[in-house]
Amino acid sequence: MNLYHKKQRWKLALLGVATVMVAASLWFSFQIVQKVQDKEVDRVQQWADAVKRKSELVNLTNTAFNELSASLEKMQERDRQKAEMWSLAINEINKPLDDYSFVIKVVQENGGIPMILTDMEENIVSYHNIDHVVDDIKNQVEIERPNGSEELKDSLINQIKTDSLKSFLAFWRTKREPIEIDLYEGEKQKVFYFDSTYYRTIKLEELQRNRDSLSQAFTDELIENENLVPVMFIDKGTREVIATNIPEYDSTNSESIIEGLATQNDPIEVRLGDQDEGVIYFEYSAEITQMKYFPFVQFFIIGLFVLIGYIVFSTFRKAEQDQVWVGMAKETAHQLGTPISSLMAWNQLLEAQGVDASITKEIDKDIERLSMVTNRFSKIGSEAVLEEENMGLILEEIIGYLRKRISAKINLNYAPPQQIVTAMVNRSLIEWVIENIAKNAVDAMEGSGDITFEIQQIEDHVQIDIIDTGKGIPSTKLKTVFQPGYTTKKRGWGLGLSLVKRIVEDFHKGKVFVLKSEPEVGTTFRINLKV
Repeated sequence: MNLYHKKQRWKLALLGVATVMVAASLWFSFQIVQKVQDKEVDRVQQWADAVKRKSELVNLTNTAFNELSASLEKMQERDRQKAEMWSLAINEINKPLDDYSFVIKVVQENGGIPMILTDMEENIVSYHNIDHVVDDIKNQVEIERPNGSEELKDSLINQIKTDSLKSFLAFWRTKREPIEIDLYEGEKQKVFYFDSTYYRTIKLEELQRNRDSLSQAFTDELIENENLVPVMFIDKGTREVIATNIPEYDSTNSESIIEGLATQNDPIEVRLGDQDEGVIYFEYSAEITQMKYFPFVQFFIIGLFVLIGYIVFSTFRKAEQDQVWVGMAKETAHQLGTPISSLMAWNQLLEAQGVDASITKEIDKDIERLSMVTNRFSKIGSEAVLEEENMGLILEEIIGYLRKRISAKINLNYAPPQQIVTAMVNRSLIEWVIENIAKNAVDAMEGSGDITFEIQQIEDHVQIDIIDTGKGIPSTKLKTVFQPGYTTKKRGWGLGLSLVKRIVEDFHKGKVFVLKSEPEVGTTFRINLKV
């Protein structure tokens, strides 16, 4: 009993230590997960702040671009009006007028716009406000041909100037449509001009490209950032999705995704413009989720490994125990052989000396019983030979044997079955099982009480119940009564019921268990055997 209790206490102590270790490890793991989770929230907040700043920069760039674009459109319109006024003034000069002062004033005030006049076939007639080009050509020719004749220099200057003006025509046409003017008698000319806003327009186009690049980068922060947690960026007013990096998203499930994200974290609002606002919904990364469940997976794997190790070592331990059982049983059978032979010889001597025959007869029965016990021990470890036996007769023989060897105050009750009940058993071993349970019942009743034996066949198995009126077994011990070391006696190894379980389940492939037990009422053991 002490061995069993010590074993239980050690088990409980180890279980308590393991529980504390697991709880401490889980607490530590969750603390780490919480810290990483907080860091991730901080990164999302920092990213959201950066998105806000980029949004403000995009809004500022859009505003500046719109203002510059509107201003340049007005300047372009003004330059075209100047070019048209200049063309009309040239047209008026060709008419007979009394006073040309207004026309000349218009021509002078619009003199800042570079222009080239051509006929309808676009042959150059004249040019205005590009004298700096002609000066540059003259300087270039002077540098390249310092010793050339004046005629050569003039020829080169005219050739380069003509080529340059023609290239101007081709380029200016792509930027501004030429203006047609009527001269006189159906004659017409074309006015090609290059307004003062061209270079500003180039800068505006560059600003537009930068703005588009900045807007694209603003979206790419969500779409192409692999290190970013799953997010969805929507317009607060229209609920339209601006950008997201969630692969499951499509146009039909945005609201369901938003609802799922909203339950995990508070959304972050971002101002997109003077009137527009955006909302960022996000969830923790998959790594955080995996880290939350990692301790459980880890302990599951460790527990599985420990379980496998326990099963393997238990198997080896059971095999070693079986070898000990077999060795002890065979050694016991061997040791009993010699005194049994001597007892048989002494009993024969008593018979020869004329001792009362009833005495020698009882001694023969006990010698026979000892021989049977020896035979039982010798069979442990060997393959049991099962034969079909009449279980009713076996019970009658066991009860007859026990009646002469237990207290007269203990009643053995048995009602033989109306029909023959047979089972495949090893007779000597199954007798040992029933005797062991019956003797335990006698010990539990402490000298007085009833033991009832019942037997019946149910379908393909035989059911044997052994019912006593002893002190019963506590409910907390019902699952441990068959373990080695369990006993209620002050002196005892606690091996009887363990041996019973081995014989029934290992040798006969049956079942033995406590059917019911109540303190101070009694206990019922049930044995199930195959027919």
